[in-house]
Amino acid sequence: MDLATSGAASARESSKAVVVGRRTGITACSLLLLSLLIYACPGPPELFSSTAFPVLQHPFDARKSVERDELGIALEGTSMKNKTLIIAILNKAYIGENGMLDLFLLSLHQGENTEFLISYLLLVAVDELAFNRCKALQLHCYHLDSEGVSFSKEAFYMSGNFIKMMWRRTQFLREVLRRGYSFIFTDMDILWLRNPLTRLNGGEDLQISCDNYNGQPFDATSNLINTGFYFISSNSRTIALFNRWYGAMNSSSGMKDQDVLLKMNFDGVFEQLDMKVRYLDTDYFSGFCQKSKDFRKVITVHANCCIGSNAKLIDLRAFLEAWKIHNGTSNASWPKHKSCLLAKNRKLILV
Repeated sequence: MDLATSGAASARESSKAVVVGRRTGITACSLLLLSLLIYACPGPPELFSSTAFPVLQHPFDARKSVERDELGIALEGTSMKNKTLIIAILNKAYIGENGMLDLFLLSLHQGENTEFLISYLLLVAVDELAFNRCKALQLHCYHLDSEGVSFSKEAFYMSGNFIKMMWRRTQFLREVLRRGYSFIFTDMDILWLRNPLTRLNGGEDLQISCDNYNGQPFDATSNLINTGFYFISSNSRTIALFNRWYGAMNSSSGMKDQDVLLKMNFDGVFEQLDMKVRYLDTDYFSGFCQKSKDFRKVITVHANCCIGSNAKLIDLRAFLEAWKIHNGTSNASWPKHKSCLLAKNRKLILV
């Protein structure tokens, strides 16, 4: 078809469209008005429902182009439309039968309004066996390059390999933020008993769990943070924080990443970056260090202040069963820590 014929055909199609518009009463002006009304009158919000994450107050530019490498594909495939997801690290030591991965997923299946969250969970595998197990379970999986260091076994607490593992995790999470994704990071030795999004609002840059909570959610001076669970929004302030945090690695010999971030907190770095930070109440985001006093409130239980994967598993299972029996009662009576207390002098910790 030559240009003249093509032009004539286009003219005929345009004429047909005008006739159809006249017959149906639909004009370009009508369509424009309808579009404006739809835009101006959105439907009711669905925050904290099983199909939506809370709207973040400080989102990084979610419109930026998605990087189409393996990580970009994994993040896009796991996250909600507002580019928010849940991230956990997985290695060979977690994947045994009735191991930490199984217990973590069990809590998500049995918790209140938590099962749907598995759809937005990205398991970051640091070895081939862990990655294959993740794929076999048909979960969202990403294989993280360990850069020549083996992270497949349980690491001696505060050993060189343990510290490298922690800093590699920080480096990876910085990259996730840089790509415009906000996320909940969770250690796997945590029970998810309720949907945490009912307590995590979009007003802060960082909302982070505590080993010990002093009752003041914005007090940076004495709340002892724990990087095993936190919700962080992707924006220029949080990216700057992770740049400074990871940048401190070489000048923090013998310190794990959590200790460095705690020092930065006490040194006022959060305030210097103009960050809004909330320290999470242990009545809701509980742990072995400081237990929730109310079964009706508790959302997560972290096996902190406990050494050794076997000890963590035994006590976490006992806590899950206690919650299932007594859920709905105000006075929480948790099982005693027989296994964790027995393990207090050991040198191994599963992270």
